[in-house]
Amino acid sequence: MQSYRVRVSSLIHEGEIHVDRYDLTVIGGGSAGLTIASGAASFGARVALIEKAEMGGDCLNYGCVPTKALIRSATVAATVRQAEQYGVKTGRIEIDFPTVMRRMRHVVNTIAEHDSPDRFRSMGVDVLFGSAEFQNANHMRIDDKMISSKRIVIATGSRAAVPPIPGLSETGFITNVEALQLQVLPKSLAILGGGPIGLEFAQVFARLGVSVTVIEMFPQLLPREDTEAAKIVQRALFNEGIRFMLNSKVIQAKTGKDGKVVIVERDGKQVEVPCEEIFVATGRRPNVEIPGLHNIGIEAVKAGIVVDPKLRTTVPHIFAAGDVKGGLQFTHVAGYEGKVVVRNALFPVKQRVDYRVVPWTIYTDPEIAHVGLTEKEAKDRHGQVHVYTVPFEEVDRAVIDSQDKGFVKVIADSKGQILGAHVVGEHAGELIQELVFAMHHGLPIGKISEVIHAYPTKVEGLRRTADVYWKERLFEGGMASVLKTVSRLTR
Repeated sequence: MQSYRVRVSSLIHEGEIHVDRYDLTVIGGGSAGLTIASGAASFGARVALIEKAEMGGDCLNYGCVPTKALIRSATVAATVRQAEQYGVKTGRIEIDFPTVMRRMRHVVNTIAEHDSPDRFRSMGVDVLFGSAEFQNANHMRIDDKMISSKRIVIATGSRAAVPPIPGLSETGFITNVEALQLQVLPKSLAILGGGPIGLEFAQVFARLGVSVTVIEMFPQLLPREDTEAAKIVQRALFNEGIRFMLNSKVIQAKTGKDGKVVIVERDGKQVEVPCEEIFVATGRRPNVEIPGLHNIGIEAVKAGIVVDPKLRTTVPHIFAAGDVKGGLQFTHVAGYEGKVVVRNALFPVKQRVDYRVVPWTIYTDPEIAHVGLTEKEAKDRHGQVHVYTVPFEEVDRAVIDSQDKGFVKVIADSKGQILGAHVVGEHAGELIQELVFAMHHGLPIGKISEVIHAYPTKVEGLRRTADVYWKERLFEGGMASVLKTVSRLTR
């Protein structure tokens, strides 16, 4: 293969192979790749976009979009079951799973129009379908087509990581991809992994009538999240009938008499978990298997392609963005990185990535939204910190809606600068954005208290948290005695 590439390079140099030339070529049509292709084309660059499967990447086709469509259907089912507490009698509900899946596909197809090849071609982007193979650091082959590019971006995304569990491959399993292609609901499901993907699917399937067991090797679900937040979500899912096995290691999978069996080791004992289907949700693995990648000097490790703070690989004119470089694997982070790459690839003034203020949301019910440090991380890094918490049971709108499980928590330094924030509750992903804005612009938590918030809304929980900050500042410690003295003198 190496001698073949040498021969091809020689023919390119001698002009015996036709080569299409571009200013920028993007490998991968997901969030990062689409952002880069459209951004570069809008600045007048000649751009090629190479995609081997479907435009929109994992998020559109197998991740964010279809899973949230399923979550919506599952939420409606749960709401109907709870209708009597609001004085509405509905009777027994029935899940029409084929219709649930048809709606999901309709949502995907509707949003897919924004990422269609024709739309990008109308922007001036050459969209090429096929697998890219590096011939050298500037030339690539896509099937029978040869292209040359001054700048190249690798944005090939990630896929489900499958652990090497004895018997798993032989027994069979599904990941998020196959779960979104199911035609019939399994009666029971063992989910390996208690992270965001595992828990979102666990709640969806449970609400659609599936018996679900979640197996997690760590003592806490969602180990990257605030401990109190994770416990609230665990309690909510447990109350919906989901079974949890924490501190548990899957050591084998096999076929049983009535289906599949997962063998779990917990507390030194082996426990068999029978199920109809096994769902693997044990993380993601970057798609770095691009032919010729290692031959041109690009360093790629298990965690992803190695990049510098300007998203350049070890070959300076080749960049990487999105899940393929590891790190924070979120669609909005990939989009942000795409903008950074456009600037660094096309303009002389370079930008470094800044991940200090990156929000994310776990779309369970209740949701968990997170930005910055957890309370433990803040204490480990900064020592003494201030933690301001308001439970939603003290927020009138949450009580009105019977959605009062959860809280707003803000961690700040001695000057009120926000180090991290967590919201657990309905629509937490939307509520967190005011705190994200404050963190990004360096606004102390007290500034939120100065903003008038509409009543009754759940965003009042943020304002009340800021009020706790002012209460501590004004009515406790030395400042309190000073203010009382001033107040007494001016009466």
